[in-house]
Amino acid sequence: MSRPDTKGTPWYKQRWPWLLMAPPLVAVIAGFYTLKLAIQSWDGLVSDDYYKEGLAIQQRIDRTAKAAELGLAAWVQWNDGRLTLWFDPARLKIDPPHLITVRFVHPTQSGKDQQLNLVLDQGRYWAPLALPTMGRWHVIIEDESRQWRLSGTIVVPTEREELIQPIVPKE
Repeated sequence: MSRPDTKGTPWYKQRWPWLLMAPPLVAVIAGFYTLKLAIQSWDGLVSDDYYKEGLAIQQRIDRTAKAAELGLAAWVQWNDGRLTLWFDPARLKIDPPHLITVRFVHPTQSGKDQQLNLVLDQGRYWAPLALPTMGRWHVIIEDESRQWRLSGTIVVPTEREELIQPIVPKE
């Protein structure tokens, strides 16, 4: 039995060195590609000051409890680039406020958040709204004086109405 003559063949013309180098080379290329993705799509922090957010939690709970006490529950509908919002008249214990603030908060990318000030018009609030991405959005509804707060989730786009009602945590 004779061995193949490898003395005259350079290393780069043999297949074994290339087969041994392929996995580390693929790992390095994948690492650079991952780095490129991370740099291009840096989303930042949802909240920069966690301590301040922690102190504000009780205030949010109190405002949500106030909304429950007032019987506030809002129906939200978003379709064809138009936001329509109205309060459930069966639950409402006060006159609907003339002006409300509605915030759409993206769960992971704070740069896509939007805020609208809506004025009451014939029992409903409406405004043109173009959300940059489809999917799940947090909706926060507040009155002008920030006495109460409703929050919930809506999936965009949708043809149906979504009910946003106060959910007060039990102690």
